[in-house]
Amino acid sequence: MSGPADVPKLFEGVRSGDRGALARAITLIESTRPDDGAAALRLLTMALPHSGNALRLGMTGIPGVGKSTLIDAFGRHAIDQGHRVAVLATDPSSQRSGGSILGDKTRMEELSRSDRAFIRPTPSSGLLGGVARRTRGSIVLCEAAGYDLVLVETVGVGQSELEVDRMTDLTLLLMIPGAGDELQGIKRGIMESADVIVLTKAAGPDPAMHRTARNALLNAIAFLPPRDSGRRPDVLLTDALTGSGVPELLRHVIELGTKDKASGYQQLRRQDQNVAWMHQAIREGLLERLVEDSALVERIDLLEGLVKRGETGPFQAANEVLERFRTGGAPRP
Repeated sequence: MSGPADVPKLFEGVRSGDRGALARAITLIESTRPDDGAAALRLLTMALPHSGNALRLGMTGIPGVGKSTLIDAFGRHAIDQGHRVAVLATDPSSQRSGGSILGDKTRMEELSRSDRAFIRPTPSSGLLGGVARRTRGSIVLCEAAGYDLVLVETVGVGQSELEVDRMTDLTLLLMIPGAGDELQGIKRGIMESADVIVLTKAAGPDPAMHRTARNALLNAIAFLPPRDSGRRPDVLLTDALTGSGVPELLRHVIELGTKDKASGYQQLRRQDQNVAWMHQAIREGLLERLVEDSALVERIDLLEGLVKRGETGPFQAANEVLERFRTGGAPRP
């Protein structure tokens, strides 16, 4: 892992567009080693002034909807239009090894061959929210490296995916007819976080099913409150294998991003997201400091046994840990 002395050189590599340097930089900020923390903070501090110029897209949807396949086609078309594309793909993690289960990069084979694309698969490490622990920082680094279109692909595990909406400019919700997705339109949650709804695999054997699903979704969307932008999502049909609808999708998101930037909405949204990022960093920092206290860790281990045996409740045990952390282990006055 790069140490503090390597940070300026690493940053120089990132800024020059060296994909190897960018990969090493993301590895640094993803590291949980205490001695990498200061170097990661320094790197992000250097990168922040050079970020913010990309359109950030969240891509979410149930497993099997074709997120990676569509990203491959979408990214290749965007590159043909002159864009540089970074993909931050979050894969489900093995509960045993902690490693990535699916390996999204293998499903973006054509896109990965382009020297104008950067693909980073990251295991979710069991985190809710559908995105990896350091995705926000990875976005900053990709933008500092000159990528003007950053796609964040979520795990695809359901309505815990709302976190991606808190770090991107636009959220694309991918759906397939016949999976019950049309009914999601009358629910709250992830449907309200969608800026664009994309029906995938539209060149299948039953095109009428897609048209029916689109109409059903448009009717359901009419009952949902508009986004903070004042818009309700449109529903677009795509097929990644044939390329149908992909150019229209790119044009649509570019138009939305341009409008939001011109109106000032994008800046306001990112300001709120930066505040959320701050609070996330505080929570993570507090947890890291908690587990650095060896005496407190021993007490937590003891409390786990008491909770398992029913000798104390989980809330009482948690309260004791928090109180000991607050007072530095001192007894209550």
